[in-house]
Amino acid sequence: MRPPSPAIVFVGGKGGVGKTTVAAAHAVTLADGGERTLVMSTDPAHSLGDALETGLGDRPRRVADNLWAVEPDAEAAVQRRVASVTEDARAAVSRDIMPAVRRHLAHAASSPGMTESALTDVLIDAMDQVPEKWDRLVVDSAPTAHLLRMLDLPALLTPWVHGLARQRERAVGAERFAEGLVGPSSEGDDPLLERLHARRHRLERTASRLRSDAWVRLVTLPRRMVLSETRRAAKQLTEAGFQLGPVVLNQVPEREGTPVPQQVRACFARQGVVELPALLEEPTGESRLRSLGHRVSNGPEQGAG
Repeated sequence: MRPPSPAIVFVGGKGGVGKTTVAAAHAVTLADGGERTLVMSTDPAHSLGDALETGLGDRPRRVADNLWAVEPDAEAAVQRRVASVTEDARAAVSRDIMPAVRRHLAHAASSPGMTESALTDVLIDAMDQVPEKWDRLVVDSAPTAHLLRMLDLPALLTPWVHGLARQRERAVGAERFAEGLVGPSSEGDDPLLERLHARRHRLERTASRLRSDAWVRLVTLPRRMVLSETRRAAKQLTEAGFQLGPVVLNQVPEREGTPVPQQVRACFARQGVVELPALLEEPTGESRLRSLGHRVSNGPEQGAG
């Protein structure tokens, strides 16, 4: 008996295995069951709108009963991040220094990793809306390497933000000591320190939820190289403490010509394997996704323990 899927599901795997189709199909089935479902693409090369055969943008759009979809704008997310940091800086540095801060932030906005970090903020925002606004969140993830970095980013950023908070605490303490030498020191909370502590708590909560309240469902194909990458991804995810849901073996031919499908079933017997047939027609649009989604969400399944 397969355990019920959690409220948050990431669909991941190597590029070209059908992640977007599986994510969209699963979301359609959840929405059909009466659950308010948001399906989100975190792949900068969005194709979720193509799967759903509709235009999507930076804000969730209702695409069917109980179903909303969004393709976050990575550039807009970066600019929101820069604006937030600029606001923090205004509370911490003098007006004379702000032009230099803005130049530094403009340079940082184009640095490697900023897009992933900004998209992680968007993902955390969506997770924080479960279960109040959304009963279910389905994430159409970027290819494997990006998914691994994105899932681990909250845990990696937490000690960095903690270090910034410690530095700010020492700076505030020194400032108040100096003020006390020449007169009454200023009282009250430090706005920047409050924001750093709030961000640290948010990252800690997200890192915990990713490991306790979410599944990663890997999609693979009956091909040896794809299976090898799927096995490595599964190993890295479980070693990092993430939970794997049933694996989706996509595009299984009617007649198996290689031993790979059997190897997939054996490798992932513990999680279970859902098999999807090779289709002649591309499964896009709500009605085709609905048919596929029933199999993704409910089986048939091989090897579930």
